[in-house]
Amino acid sequence: MVSVSLCMIVKNEEKVLDRCLSSMADLMDEIIIVDTGSTDRTKEVAKKYTDKIYDFPWVDDFSLARNFAFKHAVCDYIYSADADEVLDEENRRRFLNLKSVLMSEVEIVQMWYVEKGTQTVLNAKKEYRPKLFKRLRTFQWIDPIHETVRTEPVVFDSDIEVYHMPEGNHSKRDFHIFELSYDTEGKLSKRLYEMYARELYKWGTTEDLSKGERIFKSVMSQETLDNDMFLDFCTVIAKAERILGNTTNFMKYAMKVVSVTPNSEICKELGDFYFAKEDYSEAALWYYNAIHETESTLDIHSQGKATMVSLSDCYEKLGQGELSAHYLTEAGNWKLPEE
Repeated sequence: MVSVSLCMIVKNEEKVLDRCLSSMADLMDEIIIVDTGSTDRTKEVAKKYTDKIYDFPWVDDFSLARNFAFKHAVCDYIYSADADEVLDEENRRRFLNLKSVLMSEVEIVQMWYVEKGTQTVLNAKKEYRPKLFKRLRTFQWIDPIHETVRTEPVVFDSDIEVYHMPEGNHSKRDFHIFELSYDTEGKLSKRLYEMYARELYKWGTTEDLSKGERIFKSVMSQETLDNDMFLDFCTVIAKAERILGNTTNFMKYAMKVVSVTPNSEICKELGDFYFAKEDYSEAALWYYNAIHETESTLDIHSQGKATMVSLSDCYEKLGQGELSAHYLTEAGNWKLPEE
């Protein structure tokens, strides 16, 4: 059976840390807690489970804190968890079974990340995320001729489900780090641009969207973007301009998306724009397109319940009661995709 180090970074997590650790502590061979500046009882809770508690000054960089935690691990594998995650009994059993059968060749184990409540960043009920990492990686030569060292990790997709049960939305914290990182480094990775656009569209306030718009416009003026990133940036900028009431700029960026590959989000934005203008026929057209004719790229809800309710409202305003009732029923029946 392989040994596993649990590595966590925490700050002011007294409300959820005990729930997390009680669900997984006995599955681990050591527990390492890195505190980044708690002012509550977080350390006191952690001491119930481990004496390996370290301080690390918070510098708005999760990767630095996680690397610091990983340096203290000594087991075969490292399990990375957040304080608002939980393993239920079924998944505790699966985790224990994994420890007994895991082959040493496996370097990363992915587990299902499940959000039972509000989807903070997911567009489905669950998605695979890397959670368990081999501590020491060995290198192997591959291919019988023109041999080379294998650089891609061996990844195993497990059946373990990790439940994410946050106390609140962390988008404000995330936006601050996105903005600070961009202003400091002058750029973000492609993955972070994608995550930033998704979180902004789903959770951004007017202020958040305005800051994101500044960054996205700057990136667009300096870099050649791939098609997907270009469309995501334009969609977020269009939403910001609609909320700010800048009709000309809203249409400018909305049409950039429509002229390339319209998505559900931009159709919903156009629907919201015309609904506010009380042009219910035009709004209904765009809401219909959001639901039936396009695909979501940032927020699956743009083609889901809220848009269906808006389309129902349009048909009610237009005196089409049967269609209004139909989409109200559809809204009530709408569910997130499983994965």
